[in-house]
Amino acid sequence: MRVMGLDVGSKTIGVAISDALGWTAQGIETISINESGGEFGIERIRELVKTHQVTEFVIGYPKNMNNTIGPRGEASERYAELLKEEFNFPVKLWDERLTTMAAERTLIEADVSRKKRKAVIDKMAAVMILQGFLDLKNR
Repeated sequence: MRVMGLDVGSKTIGVAISDALGWTAQGIETISINESGGEFGIERIRELVKTHQVTEFVIGYPKNMNNTIGPRGEASERYAELLKEEFNFPVKLWDERLTTMAAERTLIEADVSRKKRKAVIDKMAAVMILQGFLDLKNR
């Protein structure tokens, strides 16, 4: 069974899926959402869960550098609760401090254009969130 990693923003959600053994993460897609309009991409998540036989979620948890929880962290907590209600699967919050910056740096080093980086940054951040979780889980 597979784990789905999510990088949840106010306009998009980056999605990554583990391999069947739970060792590696691969980016799947970026889902457009409208947090302020109450659109959270649940139907698309449901399709991906079914297609990839997902049994667990890991959501990026953007803590402040002083370890406090700000508005985006609270939004991730709410999204985690929504997924628990919708799917009844385990949902873990994963400290994602600096993952978006690390993803951006990786894409810049790979000489990916600014326009292309914008299109894949959330998916790449989801991969980093999920891979960190899998690495810890498999130690």
